[in-house]
Amino acid sequence: MIIVIVGPTGVGKTKLSVALAHILDGEIINADSTQIYRGMNIGTAKVTEEEKEGVPHHLFDIRDVTDEYTVYDYQKDARKVIDDILARHKTPIMVGGSGLYIKAALYDYNFEEEHHSYDYSHLSNEELYDKLKKIDPNTSIHINNRKRMERALTKYANTGSINSDVTSKPLYDAIFIGLTTDRERLYDRINKRVDKMVKDGLIDETKSFYDKGLRTKALMTPICYKELYSYFDGTITLDEALDLIRKRSRNYAKRQYTWFRHQLPVKWVDVDFNNFDETISQVQTIVS
Repeated sequence: MIIVIVGPTGVGKTKLSVALAHILDGEIINADSTQIYRGMNIGTAKVTEEEKEGVPHHLFDIRDVTDEYTVYDYQKDARKVIDDILARHKTPIMVGGSGLYIKAALYDYNFEEEHHSYDYSHLSNEELYDKLKKIDPNTSIHINNRKRMERALTKYANTGSINSDVTSKPLYDAIFIGLTTDRERLYDRINKRVDKMVKDGLIDETKSFYDKGLRTKALMTPICYKELYSYFDGTITLDEALDLIRKRSRNYAKRQYTWFRHQLPVKWVDVDFNNFDETISQVQTIVS
C-alpha cells in the first residue's frame, strides 16, 4: 500500500508524512517538482534535516538547477524507489503538490522520451498561450498555468502531438489523503509562510543563483525565485515582489485543490492546527 499526501503549501504535509512514517514503518518520496533541485531549499519549503526526524527521504536534491528534469524522468525514478521500498516491506509515503508527477508515477501514463529541451523563459504567458492556441485551438490549459503550457509545447516540438497517451488505470494500490482548511486560514498561513521564508534567508538564497547568472527553467518557473529575480533586475520593488509571491501562491493553492478534486480519489481531512495529533489520528484511521 502506498500513502499519498497532497495539499497546498502550509497545511502540514511534511509534519503528517513524518508522523505516519514512524507509525507505518514508512519512507518518504518527494512529489514536488521543485524540491528535486539542490540549493532550492527555502523557496520550495523543502523538508529540513531536523524535520526528517531520521526518516529516509527519497528524490530530494537529486539534480542541479542547470539540469533538465521532466515528468518522464520522475516517472522512472519514482517507480524505482517505490518498488524498492515495497520490496523491503516498508510503506512508501509520497508527499507533494505536483499532481502530474504523482499521477505519472502511480497510473498507466505512457510518455515518449523528450530528446530536445526548449527554453521559453523569454516569452510571456500571453505569448505562450498564443503559440499553444495555434497548435490546439481547443486547449483546456489555463493561461496562468505556465508550467503546463511549456510542457505541452515541448511535447509538441518533440513528438508532433500535444496529448499524452494517458489511461486511468492505477498501477499500485494507493490511498490519497488531502489536507485542507478554510480559505481564509489557508491564505493567512500562506502569507505568513512567505514572511518566514524571507526571515529564513529566501532573498540571499535567490541572490546566490542570480549572481551566478543562472536563469534556468528550474529557477524561472516556480513561484518565489522569478519574482525576486525581477526585484534584482530593478523592474519591481522588494515589497512588490513579495506581494506577487503571496498572490501567486494563493492562486496556485486554488488551482491545486481544483486539480486534485478532479484528477485523484482524494480523501480530504480538515487540519486541526491547534491539535495536530488529532489530524494524525484521523488520517491513521483512514489508512489503517
